[in-house]
Amino acid sequence: MSEQHLEQIASDLVDRATRAGATAADVVVREADEFSTTVRLGKIESLKEAASKALGLRAFLGARSATAFSSDFSPQSLSRLVERTIAMARVTSEDPASGLPDRELLGSYTGDLELYSADVGELGADARISMARRAEEAALAADPRIRNSEGALFEASQGAKAYANSLGFVGSYRLSYCAISVAPIAQNGAGGGGMQRDYWYSVARRASALEDPEAVGRKAAARTLRKLGARKVSTCRVPVIFDPETARSLVGHVFEAVRGDAIYRSASFLAGNLRQRVAGENVTILDDGLRPGGFGSRPFDDEGVPAGTTTVIEKGVLENYLLNCYTARKLNLRTTGNATRGVAGPPMVGLKNFYLAPCPYPPEEIIRSVKNGFYVTELIGFGVNIVTGDYSRGAGGMWIENGELAFPVEEVTIAGNLPEMINHITLVGSDLEFRSPIASPTLLVEGLTVAGT
Repeated sequence: MSEQHLEQIASDLVDRATRAGATAADVVVREADEFSTTVRLGKIESLKEAASKALGLRAFLGARSATAFSSDFSPQSLSRLVERTIAMARVTSEDPASGLPDRELLGSYTGDLELYSADVGELGADARISMARRAEEAALAADPRIRNSEGALFEASQGAKAYANSLGFVGSYRLSYCAISVAPIAQNGAGGGGMQRDYWYSVARRASALEDPEAVGRKAAARTLRKLGARKVSTCRVPVIFDPETARSLVGHVFEAVRGDAIYRSASFLAGNLRQRVAGENVTILDDGLRPGGFGSRPFDDEGVPAGTTTVIEKGVLENYLLNCYTARKLNLRTTGNATRGVAGPPMVGLKNFYLAPCPYPPEEIIRSVKNGFYVTELIGFGVNIVTGDYSRGAGGMWIENGELAFPVEEVTIAGNLPEMINHITLVGSDLEFRSPIASPTLLVEGLTVAGT
């Protein structure tokens, strides 16, 4: 479907709902074509192509509201959807914080955010399968110790999204995405010594922006090989360096702590800390919805509020929480345009491109600054409490001795407290790269407990 067709569907359904008695309504419509294939040891293990479409209606009766969704766009089905949604709204409880945005908040960014590229669709199935094969072949050929593989994946999607509400807003945009990844397995010695697995990937909005499959395979092989011979270390308290992949999860915990729903429920260690220092001066965290090609970029959010950039933490000071209209009303603040919504359920608080700003320290220099410590390349488990900030996760990586990566480490636990951790980020790297809506450069955190033997 064209974007204009999706907009028309959304607008027509809003009109149906208001004519049926809704005091206000909004609709989100999505359609997508998706492809994925998994290749293992050169053979295709899975192949999927799918087209999907769905829409969600939210109807208001004063301060009461309800949502419903459908993948059937026929007039009869949409009429039933409207009737069912309004009927549900009549029996829900009133919530004064619910409602559409104020009219003056509505709008859309009109520039090109580079969210769509036709070359993703122009890449045929054979070429996509070949790229997965090439990545795996490169990984297997990198070293004799690479003896097996969990497979290589190529996936792609193209789609469009439209939103309309009864205040007169209607808008749409197109999206594309593609990715390639491979996970080789390495083994020490012919007699079945220790085995290790790791992975690497490339992801982009444009097929032409993907890394060469061979480069992805070689990087995956190198990451896997460096884990051979991994061992535990004695429990100690040392500086810990998070590589960009693991630092991203640390930044993700900060996002969970600044979400408006966590704040108004007092379920965050950052609740009540607005305009206060919560991190070191070298920590600045932004949420940018206008980054070209960003995986969280968009011209407007799922309530019709234009995208922008929100400074969350600036030089260690908590400047803003991330809010949709509902949480903004709960906190008597202004929405930051962070409403995100599937076709089912009301808008939630989501992120745009949420990242920790880089500093001019190459990762090699950060490693050289540590005499004895832990370089983390893998985190395991979910032992993080956003309410208290308690942090405990399984980890693997490399041990640092005299400023150099000395040997691989596995089966240890990193323990600390998130408020203390973000206050003790002593060095921030220069190697920021956007591979998801959350990104971070390398981070050095002082004084964490690494629990091993």
